[in-house]
Amino acid sequence: QVQLVESGGGLVQPGGSLGLSCAASGSILSINAMGWYRQAPGKQRELVAEITSGGTTNYADSVKGRFTISRDNAKNTAYLQMNSLKPEDTAVYYCNAVHVLVSGARLDYWGQGTQVTVSS
Repeated sequence: QVQLVESGGGLVQPGGSLGLSCAASGSILSINAMGWYRQAPGKQRELVAEITSGGTTNYADSVKGRFTISRDNAKNTAYLQMNSLKPEDTAVYYCNAVHVLVSGARLDYWGQGTQVTVSS
């Protein structure tokens, strides 16, 4: 089992910046990748960014060039730096950790979610 605790989030004006953190505990050696998803009201949860244990990153097209995901393996923590925020970035952001089994199946673990609101 993996437990994820998020911090950060809040209210920011358009064009502003915000940072999120996600601390993992438990069976952390089993984590293959960590990432951030978001869900806006009435919309499906979508991938924002992810980073593998080797440091490979992947971003949604809508956040490329504005968001940066990073990972401190020593602290078992993932970060999401969000710059040039837009109102459409408003959503609940969820931290995600993935464990890929030998069979190829994946186990997903989720944080509790943190609200990010971009508004003037």
